[in-house]
Amino acid sequence: TYDGSSKASGVKLYVNGKEASLEVTHDTLSDSILTSAPLNLGKRSSSHPFKGALSDVRLYRRALSPAEVAGVADAPAVTWVQIPKASRTEEQSKALEEHFRTLHAEAWSHSKDELAVAKRQGEELEKTIPTSMVMGELEKPRETFVLMRGQYDKKGDRVVPALPASLPAPSETLPGNRLGLARWLVSSEQPLTARVIVNRYWQMYFGNGIVKTAENFGSQADWPTHPELLDWLATEFVHSGWDVKGIQKLILMSAAYRQSSTVTPEVLERDPENRWLSRGARLRLPAEFIRDQALAMSGLINSKIGGESVFPYQPAGLWEELMAREDNDNFTAQKYRQSKGTDLYRRSMYTFWKRTSPPSTLGTLDAPDRQTCVVRRQRTNTPLQALLLMNDPTFVESSRKLAERIMTEAHDDKSRVILAYRLAMARSPKAAEIEVLMKLYREQLADYRKDPAAAARLLGVGESELRAGLDPAQLAAWTLVTNTILNLDETITKS
Repeated sequence: TYDGSSKASGVKLYVNGKEASLEVTHDTLSDSILTSAPLNLGKRSSSHPFKGALSDVRLYRRALSPAEVAGVADAPAVTWVQIPKASRTEEQSKALEEHFRTLHAEAWSHSKDELAVAKRQGEELEKTIPTSMVMGELEKPRETFVLMRGQYDKKGDRVVPALPASLPAPSETLPGNRLGLARWLVSSEQPLTARVIVNRYWQMYFGNGIVKTAENFGSQADWPTHPELLDWLATEFVHSGWDVKGIQKLILMSAAYRQSSTVTPEVLERDPENRWLSRGARLRLPAEFIRDQALAMSGLINSKIGGESVFPYQPAGLWEELMAREDNDNFTAQKYRQSKGTDLYRRSMYTFWKRTSPPSTLGTLDAPDRQTCVVRRQRTNTPLQALLLMNDPTFVESSRKLAERIMTEAHDDKSRVILAYRLAMARSPKAAEIEVLMKLYREQLADYRKDPAAAARLLGVGESELRAGLDPAQLAAWTLVTNTILNLDETITKS
């Protein structure tokens, strides 16, 4: 019998009407017992068939009680009821009572049915809860040996779990397992973790870490340009309780970060990579930041924290070109099913990644393909990146929503240009920049007045709704203006 609990304890095996003891090897039964596979009796595999005979096979739609199982084995209820009550054993009395309740006590049977319904509802609820694979320690760890020349049947010395001997001696309170290693990694006796993390944060803001080889802190690594600063940041990070937001604020409020990125030829010659922090950092934003920035400026971004991966806009057919087998449900992620609603505008960190076909938008902007670990990304500047910013549905739609925003929040053309500039670059445009964009707007407006169908095609990009009450030709013209602003080097560059 099986009670549907997804645990080995829910399975019971009876021999001659009596429960037999079971040795549990796997204590998780997932999914439903309903299956399209055939039921094989006495045959687990073709290599070990059951040799014998089966006289009686019965399948029940519910788990039988122990008394019912005993009844199936030898139908003793009639025999037990003929025994005087005083002469029955305790086991016979309990079994007879269970038998009577099951077959004749309507109120009890009704309550039992309600309990079964409640259990099924609970099981259905549990199925809706996302699950995650979690490793656990065995109560009795198995013995592990060095395998001689890697052969599994030639065992050498027995080994036990412990931290590497080359590491500083750990506290005696740490267990010799993965938990002990995790605690050691963040202990005060081990400074490397904090140093590596704060160096990567520094690299994110300045382009280079204090140790340039952020992926290598070993003997072959670059020497830190500011060793005392690295030590101080690491200790501050640990003493703050590993406060990630706190260490970002500390770096961003520093005098080093708040410098201007303007550089003279003399300074550039002395410090071409800005390793000595002679100026503020100037570097193109990472791929995910560029996309998220466009969504944020337009007001489309969904800032929800946590949840499942999402599938934003992607050119049709990319995944299908790399399908393992056509229409084979045994292979996952064969077809790209674009997300709907607000899931389209979730931050890029929630984008689903297929290793053989990474998101094309992010890949064009130099996001690594994740087939190998990359600590320092390359930064390139290609025409394809500009074409993406001008034509990708995410950026075209963001441009349109940004245009709707400036048309609603500002009431004359010049004010709209200034507002768009401030939202994109946190500064007001110069007079010459205003004139260029105003000229672009007037030219595009004239074109869209003559060709309303072209305006409709542009405004139809993306799944977000058009804001009511706006003139289509004007909105299309402002969409091209905001798209131009989103495509400016200054917009996608941190300076």
